[in-house]
Amino acid sequence: MGLARVACRAQVGLSAPPVSVEVHLGAGLPVFSIVGLPAAAVRESKERVRAALTNSGFEFPAGRITVNLAPADLPKDGGRFDLAIALGILAASGQAPGERLDGHEFLGELGLNGALKGVTGVLPAVAAAGSACVIAPSDNRNELALAAGSGACCAESLAQVCGYLRGELLLTAAASAPDVSLAAQDVLAATCAAQAEFDLSDVQGQAQAKRALLVAAAGGHGLLFVGPPGCGKSMLAQRLASILPPLTDSEFLEVAAVASVSGQWARSGVTPQRRSMRAPHHTSSASAIIGGGPRAQPGEITLAHHGVLFLDELPEFDRRVLEALREPLESGVVSVSRANMRAEYPARFLLVAAMNPCPCGYFGDAERACRCTSQQIAQYRGRLSGPLLDRIDLRVGLQRVSQLRLPGRALAGAMVGTSARTVGNGVADSAASESREAAERVAATRARQLRRGNCLNAHLTPRAISRDELLVSAEAAALLEAVQHKMQWSARSMHSAVRVSRTIADLEASTTVEPAHIAEAIQMRRAFD
Repeated sequence: MGLARVACRAQVGLSAPPVSVEVHLGAGLPVFSIVGLPAAAVRESKERVRAALTNSGFEFPAGRITVNLAPADLPKDGGRFDLAIALGILAASGQAPGERLDGHEFLGELGLNGALKGVTGVLPAVAAAGSACVIAPSDNRNELALAAGSGACCAESLAQVCGYLRGELLLTAAASAPDVSLAAQDVLAATCAAQAEFDLSDVQGQAQAKRALLVAAAGGHGLLFVGPPGCGKSMLAQRLASILPPLTDSEFLEVAAVASVSGQWARSGVTPQRRSMRAPHHTSSASAIIGGGPRAQPGEITLAHHGVLFLDELPEFDRRVLEALREPLESGVVSVSRANMRAEYPARFLLVAAMNPCPCGYFGDAERACRCTSQQIAQYRGRLSGPLLDRIDLRVGLQRVSQLRLPGRALAGAMVGTSARTVGNGVADSAASESREAAERVAATRARQLRRGNCLNAHLTPRAISRDELLVSAEAAALLEAVQHKMQWSARSMHSAVRVSRTIADLEASTTVEPAHIAEAIQMRRAFD
């Protein structure tokens, strides 16, 4: 009988280590065994491969079939090895030319009829393949298209791949990568249009909260809203994505890699074109938020990479979940370790959280009395540790808007000839442009930060702050030192206030941080005072 070797790749986090699929056909009783630390989904490939070969017009060889997935100490999971195993059997039995396998890597799950089905993690696999030609299912065409110049090809079935190896037909080459960089005005228009259902103009009043949203978006700062029910905390948080700039080319590829590994493309087939907005429920487990499970899958903080993570009712989350957020908030990465594997995922997200000031929600409310005791309030707020709050740069208190402008009243005003000018969809023109104007300011402010330090202000290191690269004036530094002494701030709180004040200065196009910027930054950290 024969021996064949086919190249493939596994998936560990965002990496794609090489796997050599070795197939040996020997004499003896018919046995089909797979070794090399295969998971259940890989062991089940025996039946898929057997049926796919038979239904594609090939002969399933009799005798002893041994498939080794090397290296043997690397865990293997998923149906991504089906195509490589089937081709190894065909090459070892002489039904496919084994010499044509060199210089190629094969990924794909087989259906019982021999059709190829999409798998996860194709984009990282193509990026790691180098000069090798990757052949993957047509279902993964969108991912292959992003790897411009890789020479990757798409196939519909096992029979089509075998025809390519015999030289009888050509496979469809992956299309060139789409242009993800647009003109600035087109990008802003596309972002606001995509988020038109969540516009800042929908929020009435709450000027300070809108200002906090602007600062958070401009500098990438974490934001916590504290206020009674009905004051607009969730409504404001949902509209943060409408003022964020579009993904840059490098950010787009990172987000695309996360979507590829998590299976978002395999399920929907939609390319991620804008920043995500993740809002997990407060009953979510640590594995769902941080990442984990038997396969060390990415969690919500990774799916929110370069996007927004919204945690409503923050104190209701499990204490272990909240404490696990501390390291990713600072480092921008999360490491998920299991007994036989360790995966590292990116987690550079913008945290927006909302909470009530007390269990009943009306502590400090001007219209309704609070029913909670001081002990209950202290216990409720104590669910958030000091180190976690230190990592949230902006903490803003909200009050309910006493009088709302109802749609019926606005319509009546328009009928009697008010100055509100409407556009085709009936929305006031001045209101419709609120998110667009904010997005333009955010984009310009972020550009200033990237030119100065190649990162957003929220990600500045203590060393960069200590070198006085932020150009803090002497008067502003004196004010900050006085506040630190009075409020007993930690060094992390001091650095946080400096970063926020630098963002406020950038919003005003000021080259130096002045006392007014420091004062506003301090005011945005006093929700619990």
